[in-house]
Amino acid sequence: MATVESGQTARAARTARTGPDDGAAPVITVRGATATLGSRPVLRGIDLTVHRGEVVALLGANGSGKSTAVRSVIGQVPLTGGEISLFSTPLRHFRDWARVGYVPQRTTAASGVPATVREIVSSGRLSRTKLGRPTKADRAAVQRALELVGLADRAKDSVSALSGGQHQRVLIARALAAAPELLIMDEPMAGVDLASQAVLATTLREQVAAGTTVLLVLHELGPLEPLIDRAVVLRDGLVAHDGPPPGAAAAGHDPEPATQPGCHPHAAGEPLRTGLLT
Repeated sequence: MATVESGQTARAARTARTGPDDGAAPVITVRGATATLGSRPVLRGIDLTVHRGEVVALLGANGSGKSTAVRSVIGQVPLTGGEISLFSTPLRHFRDWARVGYVPQRTTAASGVPATVREIVSSGRLSRTKLGRPTKADRAAVQRALELVGLADRAKDSVSALSGGQHQRVLIARALAAAPELLIMDEPMAGVDLASQAVLATTLREQVAAGTTVLLVLHELGPLEPLIDRAVVLRDGLVAHDGPPPGAAAAGHDPEPATQPGCHPHAAGEPLRTGLLT
C-alpha cells in the first residue's frame, strides 16, 4: 500500500489547487453557534469556516462539543443561537443533501437489520435515486465505493460477518457512493484496527486528491495527519485554536474513553430532515 505523502507537501499541493484564497464561497459557514442539551450549554458561540477542497479536523477533549458541532452542521442538533450555511445556503433552506456525505461515529453498520455489504452501501445512493430503481450509474458508483474501501470481494457477505474496522469501511463506502462534494466524518478511526486505519487513510487521500471537502472529528490525528490542512480545537464549547494542527497536548486530548458522559450527546427537539443516513 502506498505511503501517505508528507503533510507539508500534501497540504501545499492542495492549497495551490483549491486553497481558501481562490475566491470561492465557503462550503461550510458557522457563525456564533450555540446549542444546549437540556439546560447544559454544549456549544457556546463557535465560528467555523471550511473552504472548498480543505480538510479540517475538529479536535478536543471528550465533552468539548466536537460531535455536537458536526451534527449541528447537518441539522441533527438544532441550534439555540447563531447560524449555519452549507454551500452558501442557510441550513434551514438547504435541501441538496446529495452533495453531502456523512459518516457517523458508530462501530456497526448492521443496526440489527440483516443486510449485505452491497445493500448497505447502495443505500447511500438514496439521496440521488429518490427511491427509484437503481440505474447503471448507481450500480457503478456503489461498486467504485466498495473498491475504494477494499470490500469489493465482500459485497455479498452479511455485514454481521464483518469486523469492527470493516463495519466502519462499509459506512464510509455508503457515504462515498453518493459522490459527495462535502464529506463529514465523526471519529472515523474510533475502534478501528490498524489495517483498516491504513485503508481508510488511503481512501480519504483519494477523495481529497479529487477535490472533496472534508470535515472530520478526530480524537487524535494518527495516520490522517498528513491530510489535515487545518485543525479547530474545541474546549468547553468554544474554539480554542484554529490553524495548523497542534500537538496532542495542545489539542486538549484526555485519556478517558469516548463513552464519557456528554462526549457524543443527542439533543432534544426535532432535527431538520436532512436525507442523510445516520
